Amino acid sequence: MRVIGLGDNVVDKYHHLKTMFPGGNALNFAVYAKMLGIDAAYCGVFGNDQVGDHIKSVMNELGIDISTCVTREGENGYAEVNLVEGDRVFFGGNKGGISKTEPLVLTDELIATLNEYEIIHSSCYSFLEGELPKLKERKGILTFDFSNRISTEYLETVCPHVDVAFFSAGDLETMEEIDALLAKGIELGCSLAVASMGTRGQRVYDGKAFYSGKVKLVEPVDTLGAGDSFFTQFILSIVEQGWRRGEGVGKQVVEHAFDLAADFSAETCMVYGAFGHGAEF
Repeated sequence: MRVIGLGDNVVDKYHHLKTMFPGGNALNFAVYAKMLGIDAAYCGVFGNDQVGDHIKSVMNELGIDISTCVTREGENGYAEVNLVEGDRVFFGGNKGGISKTEPLVLTDELIATLNEYEIIHSSCYSFLEGELPKLKERKGILTFDFSNRISTEYLETVCPHVDVAFFSAGDLETMEEIDALLAKGIELGCSLAVASMGTRGQRVYDGKAFYSGKVKLVEPVDTLGAGDSFFTQFILSIVEQGWRRGEGVGKQVVEHAFDLAADFSAETCMVYGAFGHGAEF
């Protein structure tokens, strides 16, 4: 299997440590897939500054293909973070930096390259919503992290172009609200919808049945990346078990994926940053 993260990259600047750690939803997907033994690539926009140089250096160190990336004049994306009892708290940043002001454009050449991958993963932080329709003839599965962007208008914009939707639904109070969100994703065109619910676990809907998962509770060093690592392992597992878009996923497949993903997510919580590799700033 070959997979690619398409879109956002940042560093998370931990002010209490004076250390910045690479991250970003699309970049994390590529890194976590690589950690799980998958041939992974990343495609996005870097700034020509210390931050961009550090991320590129780490990607090369990890053996992740960044040959399709673009480097532009300007600030790389960054977020500012503090830890409160192991839980990450964001308090500032440059809102994506150059990747927001000059986002990636999906050229015919790049689209042809993306078609070589079994899974393409992007996110609401990648500023690619207007480019997604260009991937309508894709061969692989397109997954998308919505985070907590769940307005009807946003769902109607993105869901018709996506195979698997991942939502951060910890702020939704009832299971009825969460199930309605997942059902809306399927109604609008997704084949599979997944919600993380914090310590309440996860919820999955494939248009036929709902499935519930549990978190593996640990005393975290840092919760940054817990959701990204969960989703990466989950989607890799169901695809490796034979799931394809347009199909129901099945209880046995989902439960196996839940178990693997909970373990991998818990491991992620035991390092600083999304996956370590910090540098002073």
